[in-house]
Amino acid sequence: MATFEPISTCLSIEVHHMVCSLGVEKLDTPDLERIVTVSGEVCWEAITFYLRTSDAEEQDLDYAESVRLLGPVCKTVHLYLLSLSTRQFDDRYGLWFKWTNNTELFVEVFKAIKSSQHTAIALSLMKLTACLERALGDVFLMIGKECPFLLRDLLTSQELATLFGQSVMNVLRVFLGSPRSLNLRNILWHGFAAPAEIPPMYTSMLLLLTAGLGQILKGVQLQRNLTLLHRPCFKLTQLEELATFPDINEEAIAVAEDFIGKSDFVVEIMLPYWREGLAAYKNQRYADCTILLLPQLEMGLRKFFTTVNNCPNRLLTAESTTLYTTFDEMLAKHLDNDVKNQLPPALGDPIMEILWDLLNHQEGPRLRDHLSHGELDLKAFPREIASHVVALAVVLLHHCYRGENGVVTEDKCLRMIISSTRSYCSRFHPVGRLKQQLRHCIESLQKWDEIPKPALGQALDRPGSGRLGPAAQAAHGCLLEELVSNLINRLQTVYNKKLNPSQYLFAEAQLDLVPELLASHMRTLYCPRAGLEVVSLLRKMASQCLTVSEQITSGAASRHQQWLNKSLRSRQRQNYLRMLGSVQYLHRIFSLLTLLITVELLNAQTMSDKASSECHCYLRFLKSLLRYTENMVTYTSPDKNKWHESWDLTEKMLLKIKNFYNKWYNVTTDCAK
Repeated sequence: MATFEPISTCLSIEVHHMVCSLGVEKLDTPDLERIVTVSGEVCWEAITFYLRTSDAEEQDLDYAESVRLLGPVCKTVHLYLLSLSTRQFDDRYGLWFKWTNNTELFVEVFKAIKSSQHTAIALSLMKLTACLERALGDVFLMIGKECPFLLRDLLTSQELATLFGQSVMNVLRVFLGSPRSLNLRNILWHGFAAPAEIPPMYTSMLLLLTAGLGQILKGVQLQRNLTLLHRPCFKLTQLEELATFPDINEEAIAVAEDFIGKSDFVVEIMLPYWREGLAAYKNQRYADCTILLLPQLEMGLRKFFTTVNNCPNRLLTAESTTLYTTFDEMLAKHLDNDVKNQLPPALGDPIMEILWDLLNHQEGPRLRDHLSHGELDLKAFPREIASHVVALAVVLLHHCYRGENGVVTEDKCLRMIISSTRSYCSRFHPVGRLKQQLRHCIESLQKWDEIPKPALGQALDRPGSGRLGPAAQAAHGCLLEELVSNLINRLQTVYNKKLNPSQYLFAEAQLDLVPELLASHMRTLYCPRAGLEVVSLLRKMASQCLTVSEQITSGAASRHQQWLNKSLRSRQRQNYLRMLGSVQYLHRIFSLLTLLITVELLNAQTMSDKASSECHCYLRFLKSLLRYTENMVTYTSPDKNKWHESWDLTEKMLLKIKNFYNKWYNVTTDCAK
């Protein structure tokens, strides 16, 4: 069996030299009085003096030389902070951290520096950079309109240069935000740097610089009469939907602690992060647990990714000319050379879907993005999220376990965690969101049976309360039966259970069928663009259907109360009766539409097999149905109440559905008519 040398660093040669060696060269250290005054004010001119620009025409920073010259300054600052007590630090600098809206965090960072524990310092630096980025974004918005998403773009913005000065921003750029700089934020948040690889003096320097920014900002605000407003924190509202695994308990933590020493998923030099992350969970420090483990999930996946794709060079941090291997690249369908990524088949769809839901889907928690950009309240971080991350870590550790996989059958807790992934379907992919919308539609439509009606037996039989005579009702019923038959037949092309159309002629049966259909598995990983376009239209339709349903139930309840109070005028009473006369009819229609959306959702995965002319025809059909639902939202709104018009519109829509499906099943070349 082949043996491999243990990984000594995940930093490339140039990055390792920049971070671990260049700034710690033995140069003369400047006197403290040049850097910080006796009262604690940061002397920016003395710091910016050490910046160097390159010889290139753009006159950009010479990052390597700037790091080399600023190294002694950082050492002086570090020794200075170590000489202070916590009370002295708070008294001298607490006021100047208020602009970040998180003074407590910076006091915590100071304590970590004093502790000299590498893992605690690295964790503090990750939290510091996230908080600093968020605070700088708030400052940007004092004079700017749209805050840049990336830290490197924020640091090079004209808005911050105007407020703080270009040379001050250049100092920050040496430490953060460029692949050519120390790039401390990225190499930590992406899991490249081991705890002992980041010299503690850089954390001390950023701590002092943050206070110095507060000192500059105070003067700028007074001079320009600007008010600093802090954006609210992002709320993780998807906790129930995200729930996948059993809650993590002491037994599960013990399993994880055992696995980290026996799994090829873990890079040995990163073990301190793993141990501290699990300890943080046990101590109910859920934000710390998540911040420590997320980069290690990325590092572990990177290690597995390089193995299955046979590209060991991508384990290391890249230089500025090469792509970093991050979550985005590892979770993609293809590598950057268009070769198929072997990570998805190696992990399996369920684990890939969990990763996409947690990290990438726009409507999901996008946990790493929100955490690393400082958008979450770390003091109120949900235990459920940390539990989810720990459980996912257990799954991935087990996937690369060096021992016998039979351990799963021996440990009940582990067996429950592993088995909970096997049937996982995405909750935050557009398909998963549409499924949720359809479930809400069903719940709303099922409440129509509870719509209150007047106690007058003859009220609904009055002239004008309905629209269809006996002959018209019979024809209408035949049309609905035909549409149901068409839908069930279309369903059978993608659904393996045999269904009898005659069993689904009534609304109640259709609404019962939809959840059964939604429970069927749909592969959402790397959906083709054509399928996503269909799902997007279906989502808009489902949203409009839900609005119509809620408008009718709430409107009927409101009108009924007015009826009982005898507060309706004559015209309002007639309109109310027309509404009640339409309820049963519209209930059938929107139940049918809910079934139609579900059937088309299941068929969306076949869209890539259709010719472009067929796709164009099909999309035109869906857009016409969307226009119908949008019009129905208007017609059934409390200020319109156009019940007769809604009947006319609905009859035209039903004929359009009939004609389309008849053409679709015969020949689609005439679809433009």
